Amino acid sequence: MLPLQNIPPIALTPVKNEASEVANLSDSFQEILSNMVEGVSGEQQQADQAIQELHAGGEKNLHEAMISMEQADVSLRYMVQVRNKALEAYQEIMRMQV
Repeated sequence: MLPLQNIPPIALTPVKNEASEVANLSDSFQEILSNMVEGVSGEQQQADQAIQELHAGGEKNLHEAMISMEQADVSLRYMVQVRNKALEAYQEIMRMQV
């Protein structure tokens, strides 16, 4: 076991402030959501194409098709959770008294 005096110090890097990064985004919320929907749609189409190639006996391997399907599934679940959170936030705002 090494004594504590022989352990080199850890180089600390400054942590980025996430709030400043969010403030620097120029995209509107609508653009972010539309890009997310387009991305999920593209992943769904890639998964469908991988399954079709697998059924047709193409060069796709089974594991590549499964990976593509799981990526599409995870991105769809993520988009649904974002939608749920946005809907909850909207409902909370509507319940506020002015």
